[in-house]
Amino acid sequence: MKTVITTKVHSHGRKRGGNKGMVALATLALPIVVTAQQRSEQVLAPVTVTTEGEPGYRVESSSNPKLTQPLVDTPQTITVINKEILREQGASTLVEALRNTPGITQQLGENGNTSAGDTFQLRAFSTQTATFVDGIRDLGAVTRDVFNLEQVEVAKGSVGADIGRGAASGYINLVSKLPTREDMLSGGATWNTANHKRLAVDLNRKLGETAGFRLNLMGQAGGVDGRDEIENNGFGIAPSFAFGLGTPTRFTLYSQHIRQDNVPEGGIPTIGMKGFYNANAALQAGARVDRENFYGSKFDYERIDADMVTAKVEHDLASATTLRNISRYGKTRMDRILTGVNTLAAVNALDPASWTVARTRQRVDQINEVLANQSNVTTDFTWGGIRHALSSGLEFIYERQKTPTFGTTTQTINGVGFTATLNPAANLYAPNEEDLLGMPYRTGAYTDGDTFTAAFYAFDTLDLSERWQLSGGLRAEHYRTNTDVSVLVTTNNRTLYPAYSVGQLAPESLSINDELLSWKVGVLFKPATIGSVYAAYANSFTPPGGGNFALSATNTNQNAPTMDPQETANLEFGTKWELLDRRLNVSGAIFRTENDKQVSFDLDTNGFAQFGKTRVDGVELAAVGQLTNFWQVSASIAKTRTKVRDQFNASGVETSTARWSPDVTANFWTSYSFGELTIGGGTRYVSKQKRVVTAGATTPQNMPTIPSYWVTDLMAAYAVTRNVNLRLNVYNLFDEDYIGTLNNSGARMTLGTPLSAAFTAEFIY
Repeated sequence: MKTVITTKVHSHGRKRGGNKGMVALATLALPIVVTAQQRSEQVLAPVTVTTEGEPGYRVESSSNPKLTQPLVDTPQTITVINKEILREQGASTLVEALRNTPGITQQLGENGNTSAGDTFQLRAFSTQTATFVDGIRDLGAVTRDVFNLEQVEVAKGSVGADIGRGAASGYINLVSKLPTREDMLSGGATWNTANHKRLAVDLNRKLGETAGFRLNLMGQAGGVDGRDEIENNGFGIAPSFAFGLGTPTRFTLYSQHIRQDNVPEGGIPTIGMKGFYNANAALQAGARVDRENFYGSKFDYERIDADMVTAKVEHDLASATTLRNISRYGKTRMDRILTGVNTLAAVNALDPASWTVARTRQRVDQINEVLANQSNVTTDFTWGGIRHALSSGLEFIYERQKTPTFGTTTQTINGVGFTATLNPAANLYAPNEEDLLGMPYRTGAYTDGDTFTAAFYAFDTLDLSERWQLSGGLRAEHYRTNTDVSVLVTTNNRTLYPAYSVGQLAPESLSINDELLSWKVGVLFKPATIGSVYAAYANSFTPPGGGNFALSATNTNQNAPTMDPQETANLEFGTKWELLDRRLNVSGAIFRTENDKQVSFDLDTNGFAQFGKTRVDGVELAAVGQLTNFWQVSASIAKTRTKVRDQFNASGVETSTARWSPDVTANFWTSYSFGELTIGGGTRYVSKQKRVVTAGATTPQNMPTIPSYWVTDLMAAYAVTRNVNLRLNVYNLFDEDYIGTLNNSGARMTLGTPLSAAFTAEFIY
């Protein structure tokens, strides 16, 4: 089995200074590579790329200290995607990594706005604010890179006991690369068919017998396959120091710093796609637009600064007892101006060359901050003749998000007049990036929200006998959310702010504080040492403002302080096995997740109340590991049925199901090594995703659904020498034409990556 080191990004387009990051990274990496080459010449027996006995795709346990048992004995569906799979697939972003687990979809955003960064939905519920790095919540509307990740862990089900508020259907935990007691240098340079370049370097050095230093670097520049003008440019640096390795007391200081300077994706019109509908007969019969069309301005941009610094202390109090403390400060800023498309117009029905599409200018300048401290103790002991594996701790976390409001229309604000920004419609089939588009202006309004949480948690696994285990956990937390807003008073909200005139900025402060108690329990039976059968139940809560700390003054809004937290419960039955001499993990689970207390219109009282529900029933199967020493596989499939109950709008129209919730998602990846040659490939499937979910709806405008699709990828790697590996990745082998994301109105979409390829030269010393 080969150690495969790779990276990849989709690209194509012009350069806007993105090469500066590549040059800077190459300058930093050059002395490292030269030093490695000099050292390689002095080593009599260099490390070979082809190795035996490595774990491959299979992972035995989670990095989360709250999960004290191996995965096979953990009564919960948990997917671990390690760096071996990411390297073979050439994955460079979290979006690409998560294609290896079923049940996750991505969204494009609202009608006039585009979601930024990693916007996920897991088992029909939003998971955007349930992304963690080393167990601490990670905020920010950014596209996360995998250059500094050891593995990605996806825990599914209601996991409020694990992470607290907002964990309706699970969470994603990113595990950072940290120093070890060995000298190692690896990396890869990638170039793809969109002329996108990427360089990644991973350096580890031991400092004496008990200390280590690790440095991960990444730089990339270029465009996106199948798209004109769109670019992904940036660089990242992640240094880390560890002291006391191999001793009872260990200290690790590490940080990560990412800069991105991208040309953002606003999407293309959905006209001409199968299933598209428009009441205008000419537009209904209109042809598709060129997938490479760019409807934005040459001045569109997306700049991201993301920094985090972490300190971790671990001390072994005894052979089976460890105390851990981790502290972190993180700050992310995303400043973006993007052009989206919306309404079509057939100026001359007989002349498609005259047709136009309206454009919207969107600006976001958002700052996210997090300050956290976690203390955890894990211990094994026997009491009353029963063995206990206990993990308990305290968590204190402060989270803040500040977002100013931007305007585009003619209006007077606090006596200052603003004219409407110029946003001329684009030619539908021949847009021009040179068109002069307006710049959204700051209105002075803003939303500044924060949440402080103090929590205690405890998890215990009891070995009742050789075959039976009982596990349970709880989390008691107190939270306080404050939202300070400055609202532009309009005729629509004049009654809410009677002391202010139209055109004035009205300050407002909202707050809520409460206690939540989340818990879970599981019973596990081991019919054999290599397998388990379990039943588990867990709950979680999503309080008002729990997602973005933005409470609402509208008393019918789900985020109004007067609302109760939504409660989600998950019931799961499953089995897990370690087969083929514990080289292959297989698992299966059936589950029911139900979210309660959603705001719905009560036809009897003619008012809003919290009685709406969303229920997801499903089954998930997975197999990950080695079939032989040279043959690896990762495969999984999820079949779900989502049903929305008792949800009505003010017009009495009922919602029948959840948006963007496919019935079937599946993924498969395998690789086989023939000496120096490794061949691999895989496929993934996503069934139809509904956009229109109201019962008895008339024929909807634009795209009512995202059609189902299959995508197949291939990989071939060859070990040229003991230290150099070459790999070719081919993506979307059959050039499947599919919608990757669709916005809420169905007017615009992003298409999936077309047939494309990436070549990677890898090295390891």
